Amino acid sequence: MNLQDAINVLKEKGYKTTGKRKDILEFFASEDGYRPAKDLIVHLENKYGAISFDTIYRNLHLYHDLGILEKTDLEGEKHFRLSCSHHHHHHFICTDCGKTKEIDICPMDTASAELTNYEIDDHKFEIYGRCPACLNA
Repeated sequence: MNLQDAINVLKEKGYKTTGKRKDILEFFASEDGYRPAKDLIVHLENKYGAISFDTIYRNLHLYHDLGILEKTDLEGEKHFRLSCSHHHHHHFICTDCGKTKEIDICPMDTASAELTNYEIDDHKFEIYGRCPACLNA
């Protein structure tokens, strides 16, 4: 998803595209990978001064609920990134820098055979480690 797609989703769902909401989207559009809320707060405080942590989290969870952002937990903290909903895939996530690499394999291909007579609602598969740039740093 790109910035304009995200703005369109907000408008289609009846939400206003305020300056702060757009700035949040621009932040994630400019980042390559998952970022914690604190990185976003630092970014926004440069423009707006003090900003409410509750306001940030409310918008992050709204964007997630609307499918604009994906979220994951890294070391007990929620991290977010723009949704990359163009096809079904999973991610390798660097635990140092948060960058992601798409993985086109899916464990559900074999797991569903083990789960006959079960109803599967959803799944998530992520691999964590260090990317080549962080390994070589």
